[in-house]
Amino acid sequence: MSEHSGPTGSAPGPFTCTFWGVRGSIAAPGPETVRYGGNTPCLEVLCGAQRLILDAGSGIRPLGYRLETETAPLEFDIFLTHTHLDHIVGLPFFSPAFSEANRLKIYAGHLAPERSVEEVLKTMMADPLFPIPVNALHSNKTFIDFHAGETLQPHPGITVRTAPLNHPNKATGYRVEYGGRSLCYITDTEHFPDRLDDNIVGLIRGADYVIYDTMFTDAEYPSKIGWGHSTWQEGIKLMEAAEAKTLVLFHHSPRRTDEAMDKIAAEAAQRRPGTLAAYEGMVITL
Repeated sequence: MSEHSGPTGSAPGPFTCTFWGVRGSIAAPGPETVRYGGNTPCLEVLCGAQRLILDAGSGIRPLGYRLETETAPLEFDIFLTHTHLDHIVGLPFFSPAFSEANRLKIYAGHLAPERSVEEVLKTMMADPLFPIPVNALHSNKTFIDFHAGETLQPHPGITVRTAPLNHPNKATGYRVEYGGRSLCYITDTEHFPDRLDDNIVGLIRGADYVIYDTMFTDAEYPSKIGWGHSTWQEGIKLMEAAEAKTLVLFHHSPRRTDEAMDKIAAEAAQRRPGTLAAYEGMVITL
């Protein structure tokens, strides 16, 4: 894994973000995506001794295998942006969730009051779609529904701010604050043609890192209007308006090869120096 370090400063323990899945819509394994990775969204955020997991796409499966080496009991807080399949498909394969010794909290802010995240996950893991039910995940599970826009305090010293995103069936953006630093996770959102999204600008204001949905380019977007995704060019506009620091390109198109990603990463970094393109195994240290 490689590491990108942010501004120095005192914090009560490490604040890091590891990328386990960076691809959007559907997993895209193969020789043309091996460097950036083919797994769908999953980020592991360490705030001192506490571990937050952002989304449970196929990238959560290898994360689970790595966590098997740690001593139980383990505690996980999984924050879902939404429950489209590419963001939850890895949960039934997250091996720590099968241990009775472990504690698992699953948060979602886009479903209430019409549905609950427990209901949606039970539907996914049910006949005829899946061979075992949610209760086969023997960990001590808690399902937490909230309304996007609320501020959460999952643990002392950790603040998770949220905002609604513009996506079909709704989605939630997150801002994790710890030790005087901030990491924003803004994926599966579509920009507006005539204005910036005030919900996003407010959420990312002054943030150290902003992980943003850049599935398309400006040239590709006109044929994808209404699909619920944005571009790296729009991401730069948001960063400048919010005076945020480092942009991280994320939710790469499943059709995007490593070579094509290299070109986009270089162009975005030229347009806004310091911009990064997420890849599996990348570690951000705040």
